Amino acid sequence: MGRVLLIEPAVGLYAFAMFMIYPLLQQYVYRRLWLELTGTTYPAESLSHCSNNQSYVTIHQAVQKETSMFLLKSELCFLIPSLISALLLVSYSDYCGRKVAIVPPLVGDALFGLSYVLVSRFSFSLNYLLAASFLSGLMGGPTTLIGGCFAYVADLCGEDPEGQKTVRMARLDMILGVLTGLASLCTGFYIKAAGFTWPFLTAVFLHLINLFYVLVVLKESLVLPDPSLTSSDPSASEAPRLNQSQAVTARLQGVYLLFATSKRRRNVVLLLMLAAFAFFRVALQGGMSIFILYELNTPLCWSEVLVGYGSALSTAIYLVSFAGVALLSRCLPDAYIILLGLTSVAAGLIMAAFAKSTLLMFLVRLPLLLSIMPTPVLRSMMSKIVSGSEQGAMFACVAFVEMLSVGVSFTMFSSIYAATLSWFSGFSFLLAAGLTLIPAILIW
Repeated sequence: MGRVLLIEPAVGLYAFAMFMIYPLLQQYVYRRLWLELTGTTYPAESLSHCSNNQSYVTIHQAVQKETSMFLLKSELCFLIPSLISALLLVSYSDYCGRKVAIVPPLVGDALFGLSYVLVSRFSFSLNYLLAASFLSGLMGGPTTLIGGCFAYVADLCGEDPEGQKTVRMARLDMILGVLTGLASLCTGFYIKAAGFTWPFLTAVFLHLINLFYVLVVLKESLVLPDPSLTSSDPSASEAPRLNQSQAVTARLQGVYLLFATSKRRRNVVLLLMLAAFAFFRVALQGGMSIFILYELNTPLCWSEVLVGYGSALSTAIYLVSFAGVALLSRCLPDAYIILLGLTSVAAGLIMAAFAKSTLLMFLVRLPLLLSIMPTPVLRSMMSKIVSGSEQGAMFACVAFVEMLSVGVSFTMFSSIYAATLSWFSGFSFLLAAGLTLIPAILIW
């Protein structure tokens, strides 16, 4: 089943739906906790909550800390099951096709969005959202789906004699970023016009449409053996039953064999790249994860529309990063492109640490314009040094490392932001900028 070998629509629709939910959930939790702590609704049409009055400042900091800690709990509930799911599903896709790694996250995120619809509509306890995060993680989450999509692209590119794999992977990252920004822009106006329930419900519908596209329209990229050819062989029919009884061990063994059967030099290079990728994701995700909380805090006190504008401006980051990879890959080694991207991350986060006006916070996006370049380049470099039959296992490792990095970064930076909020709210940005030195040293 399936007629087209085009994964980009699935990635774009998923990014749009997911990043309708991401800024929504932060702002929804923020407003619910504001109501619980103050007994009054969040003043959406005024900036009275940003008054210099000491009592308002104290309340605002309390809401910031409670929101940060709740989001931390939610991230941990998601992280723990998703680590195993990501490793298992993406590795398993080497045997049963890439859709195995794409479909479960879509189902999980649709259920995750539905839980927010119910909680926002009927004002259920926020603790139900923690259970929804656990379920979403159990189904794999975004990194599992993205890992499956990149493995899909690697299948189509094959050995990639003309170097198109890096550009195609950069294009996927660009689509992720552009649709992310558009979703965030729409979300700000959507909240203002219809509240929280309808935007959450829209995201659920988009996930269901995407699920239909993947199951019915998208063609499998991996050529699987025909079961009819082995059905007449008794020993062949016994093997699947044996493998099924030991499914977890067999699929995880694919990740083990990725390192056990290769030369030491390749293992060292691959591990260094994975480590560089991990520290880069910790630095980038850690800094970017507190942008919305930082923008809602004094002295910026952004409304939902301004938050949407800021997120929409981030589309330029992905567009310029894609253009940078497409152009620079023709004249510069991959390592130099990565170092240029790391410099962009550090410069942008340092500027964000000292941004105290709306204009300056918008301008923070300028030095960040090349910050996404290391992601597709590192993925492509790792994909090139493994064989075609190991793509799923390799991207399973990448998904595992990315999920772990995101969880560690969110946990660490949420705690640090809450602890340093009272004396210097920009400290977390400086820490994230400093962490970019580690992947720079590993790559160099």
